[in-house]
Amino acid sequence: MKKVYLETSIFSFYYDERPQPEIVARRNWTREFWEVCKVDSAMFTSGATLVELNRGNKPHRAAALELARSLPAYESTDEIKAIVAVYLMEMVMPRDPFGDALHLALASFHKCDFLVTWNCAHLANANKAGHIHLVNNRLGLHTPWLVTPLELLGKNPDEI
Repeated sequence: MKKVYLETSIFSFYYDERPQPEIVARRNWTREFWEVCKVDSAMFTSGATLVELNRGNKPHRAAALELARSLPAYESTDEIKAIVAVYLMEMVMPRDPFGDALHLALASFHKCDFLVTWNCAHLANANKAGHIHLVNNRLGLHTPWLVTPLELLGKNPDEI
């Protein structure tokens, strides 16, 4: 069974009601991914995701939080914080220690097969993959595949 870590953007897009076509597409793909993934994967999130979802005033905040709380949540430990510090020092992720670096550290430490995200700037970014693998190898950590829901569904956005 695949071990899948879901970060904040997945829960946000699941309920996002903005009318722009690209947002509607991501929402629909996220919902389809959720239905497929819950059948054949062990899904996890984290306390960091819950904190991020609780910030702000998005109209779907409560629903997104409830969906996230339906999954087991990894918590940050001193060991995780040390990994985050290395990621920040090595410039693997932006300087926000409670954001992308923390999600990557949690998924790597817990040996998740996939970290699923709509964050293509910092996480699901092929240009960063080599650097992430290099740093994780130095740390003796597993590196999850950093993917979007669309990739796990096996769909090509140009064909949809």
